[in-house]
Amino acid sequence: MILELDCGNSFIKWRVILSEGGGIFAGGTVDSDLVLLEALSRLSGLALRHCRLVSVRSEEETTRVIELLAGRYSVMPVCATPSVTLAGVRNGYLDYGRLGLDRWLALVGGYQLAQGNCVVIDSGTAVTSDLVSASGEHMGGYICPGLSLMRNQLRTHTRKIRYDDQAAERALMSYAPGRSTAEAVERGCALMLQGFALTQLKLAQEYWGDDFVVFLAGGDAERVHEVIPQARVVPDLVFVGLAIACPLS
Repeated sequence: MILELDCGNSFIKWRVILSEGGGIFAGGTVDSDLVLLEALSRLSGLALRHCRLVSVRSEEETTRVIELLAGRYSVMPVCATPSVTLAGVRNGYLDYGRLGLDRWLALVGGYQLAQGNCVVIDSGTAVTSDLVSASGEHMGGYICPGLSLMRNQLRTHTRKIRYDDQAAERALMSYAPGRSTAEAVERGCALMLQGFALTQLKLAQEYWGDDFVVFLAGGDAERVHEVIPQARVVPDLVFVGLAIACPLS
């Protein structure tokens, strides 16, 4: 069994696959390395032989995850590292090492699935979009706040914006003009996310006409899918790229 980890800024996404290219045994999302160990300890029949990970956390935080897993399961995780090229894709950043590794692996994964022009939109804590041409040239991308960041900034800096999670959930049952603060904020933020995504679609059409594939990942991918129904939702797109970057025997 292989443990795969995507250690993001806010959460650690994990899954256990039976073998290279095999089915998924278990998976989930946790907010700390200790909670990850707890989740793994509850899995009956877990027999880890390998581990690979991508991390955008600090070196100290990443090292701690590696040491905890090595100590508990006697596996030494293989870590993805920045690169100029990978699997036919050329990193488009002027300083390739500055491109977030999770973004890099997601766009490499998208390109491998598309085998042509593609747009990769990842709607997480931050929303990122990257364009890759059919020749494998990463043309660059965009970063903006995700729904949670937009919502939290409004709550933090505007005194009268106060409502609970249940009110937020109810508010997103419609996109009609809000008649309460919760409705106005939640629907406004959701529409900003969707508007950003539609702009990416327009940009791609200017380059490639209709000859491209859109991939959606991240926790709010379904919100984007509402306005780009032809897009492919691939929640584990980073893991597709991770398997390419860190193949295991």
